[in-house]
Amino acid sequence: MVNIAVLGYGTVGSGVIEVLRLNGESISKRCGHDINVKYILDLRDFKGEPVENLIVHDYSVILNDPEVKIIVEVMGGVEPAYTFVKEAILKGKSVCTSNKELVAKHGAELLELSKAQKVNFLFEASVGGGIPIIRPLNQSLTADEIEEITGILNGTTNYILSKMSSDNADFDTALKEAQNMGYAERNPQADVEGYDACRKIAILSSLAFGMQVDFEDIYTEGITGITDTDVLYAKAMGASIKLLATSKKVGNHVYAMVAPMLIKPTHPLFSVNGVFNGIFVRGNVIGDVMFYGSGAGKLPTASAVVADVVDAAKHIGTNIMTFWSSKKLELRDVKAVEHRFFVRVAGCDDKARALVNEVFGEIEEVKVDGREEEYSFLTGFLSEAAFEEKADRIGKPLSRIRVMF
Repeated sequence: MVNIAVLGYGTVGSGVIEVLRLNGESISKRCGHDINVKYILDLRDFKGEPVENLIVHDYSVILNDPEVKIIVEVMGGVEPAYTFVKEAILKGKSVCTSNKELVAKHGAELLELSKAQKVNFLFEASVGGGIPIIRPLNQSLTADEIEEITGILNGTTNYILSKMSSDNADFDTALKEAQNMGYAERNPQADVEGYDACRKIAILSSLAFGMQVDFEDIYTEGITGITDTDVLYAKAMGASIKLLATSKKVGNHVYAMVAPMLIKPTHPLFSVNGVFNGIFVRGNVIGDVMFYGSGAGKLPTASAVVADVVDAAKHIGTNIMTFWSSKKLELRDVKAVEHRFFVRVAGCDDKARALVNEVFGEIEEVKVDGREEEYSFLTGFLSEAAFEEKADRIGKPLSRIRVMF
């Protein structure tokens, strides 16, 4: 039997207990050990609930119990999670976490520490919820040089954009519905501003390229500027707007960014709608691979956490090698990255058209019925810096969205 402790009895923590209860017998067979939850750390008491006798309020009880071999950290946030996890590893306990903030900030350090202590720091659930992506990058795709990872990594924003497209809704209406459905928090900033997706692509980039990618260095743009008019134009082009988190190797450099993108049905992520997530990986040997599924939610995320618990239980006393150096990867300046751009400008007279054509050269005009007061077009491939310079010359656009076709 392997004793574990769960730090935090919120959505994911209670999901871990539920998964172990529902599938305990099959999990034990696959693990080779019975998994026993000995403690749950939480500030609350949960009087009258089945877990009441497992609740402790003092972390030192867990830390100093030699019978506890694995700790599940599902508290969220950097502190006190970082302190608790580091202390656990130093005490010779493996840690499984769903905490993307912790992994993005301290992943390399905690992996090195766990290697030295011959324990494991596992974090499958920190990216993509129930979608297996960390383990494939760390094990299944190790024969490949990863050239690109592009993902829809946030279910809230994907639901909002999908709703705007299917219902012709504006951003505020779609956000309100996402909140009513429980897909968005009362304060949705981390989702709609792209911060959640940024931390996730930082983790994936660090694993794919083997060096520390700091999320603070990643250009991040959310979806708050996307309007129902933008969605109408996307439909006119046979395209869809998605918040994509991208990490791509170009020559000897890697760039990473999070931003709304226009994609067409030929792109593997086009049909990923609602609260679902999708992750596209391109390797130099295997080619293109897609991972698709529930990117969040109580049981999908808990399932990934429990899978890590099983892996840790199988490898007690042995460290599972993860290639993620603490050496920092210097990302390519995003201003040098090239895209096509979809642009909407106010004014549709001959003077406005002439100025756009003079500044941008060859363009592709895009028309939507009822928007005759605007001039909208697709540019050729331009660097971010070149686009900004040209946009300044024609005046601030009504809208600018990067294009992946």
